[in-house]
Amino acid sequence: MFSRIDGRTRFAAWRQPRVVLWVAVSVAALGFLIALEVAARRYGEPGPITDQAREVIFAPKSGTVLYVSMALMMVVLTWRQRFIAVGAEMMFGNGALWVTLACAVIAVTRRTDRDRVLLLKGVGLALLLVAGRKTGYTWLLITSKTRPVVLDQYVAAADQALGNPSWLAGRIVAATGTVGAHVLDWVYIQLAVAAVVVALYQLRNVAVERRFPGHHLVRTFLVIGLLGPGIYMIFPVVGPIFAYGADGGHWAVADLWPDTPPPVSTPHPMVFDEITPRNCMPSLHTAWATAIFIHSRKGPRALRFAGAFWLIATLGATLGFGYHYGADIVAGVVFTLTIETALRSLDRGWDRSGIQLVVYGAAVFAGLLASYRYLPVEMAGHPWVFGPLLILAMASVVYGYVRTTKLWDRKAASAYLPEPRREPQPELV
Repeated sequence: MFSRIDGRTRFAAWRQPRVVLWVAVSVAALGFLIALEVAARRYGEPGPITDQAREVIFAPKSGTVLYVSMALMMVVLTWRQRFIAVGAEMMFGNGALWVTLACAVIAVTRRTDRDRVLLLKGVGLALLLVAGRKTGYTWLLITSKTRPVVLDQYVAAADQALGNPSWLAGRIVAATGTVGAHVLDWVYIQLAVAAVVVALYQLRNVAVERRFPGHHLVRTFLVIGLLGPGIYMIFPVVGPIFAYGADGGHWAVADLWPDTPPPVSTPHPMVFDEITPRNCMPSLHTAWATAIFIHSRKGPRALRFAGAFWLIATLGATLGFGYHYGADIVAGVVFTLTIETALRSLDRGWDRSGIQLVVYGAAVFAGLLASYRYLPVEMAGHPWVFGPLLILAMASVVYGYVRTTKLWDRKAASAYLPEPRREPQPELV
């Protein structure tokens, strides 16, 4: 009798909407990885599954990501278990990956019920970060192979409305010499490390509370990385250092960046090589740095300062190294705030303000892309009109996000306030 009841309970648990959702997401993710593997093999390159399998045995290419992923996984462990995990892994090579996989085996064979689920969530979070990096490399390969024509001339023309910020930032970085360039380069490369530092603060109580918070930075980080590359396929752009600089070789329009802004002319699609990723629109580095900044606001002062520094330095690097146009930055900020609003609404429950902001942010983002593609000549010819309009559009989404989230935070805080004490009424006494 007990086994029959237990079986029915397990079957009912599997039919819960959240469980069904996670199963569906897992199946879709596996199918997506297999599709990327097949696509990469068609171009003679190993896909994300093969690349990750190699790192289990051979020296990894993404050593830093493996260690920060292991650190993220350890939020579900006790302090004693963390010391054992750190002592067990070799401080080089793929030791961090082995420890993460070992924790997955322990979860399946030695843990039960909630402890098993919690440990598997920690392992899954770590492996998602690693898989996201591998998937990103494969996706960039696909953009370079399947999008031979790029739209840089359109974005460069639209960027005239913003005053060609990449050209200005490029000259500033060049004036700072090697020191400034090295600092910005380090910040640009180690963006994932900064994200994990903020995430570790947000997830610091997971081991004690035995559950993850409803919303945290890693969710936003992964969704940005999942949705962003899809825009690359719709709006392929290589960036000013390639389209207008020496790094573009004979494919570049001219060697103009960063000394000479491009002349105002009618833009045309341009053929580019099959090596350079089409990964500019929107700027995902800006999107990720914006997410880090947002999620660091509720931390201690040092974390808030680090989040602001990382955002400013990332903007300086993306523009100053010629990887992005100013228009990419504006689109990246709107892109992030829309995703962040949607994820927070998904966690707390959809309401009118959340739906309105997500729809508005998506409309602004689509309007930006449409204006870059179909109104670049008008934008370049009337910079004092379209420049403020671009900034105003981005600022309106920022204002809407701040206003909406403050309202949500006040409602959440009032929900935890004790009910006021009711004093006895004299006439009833």
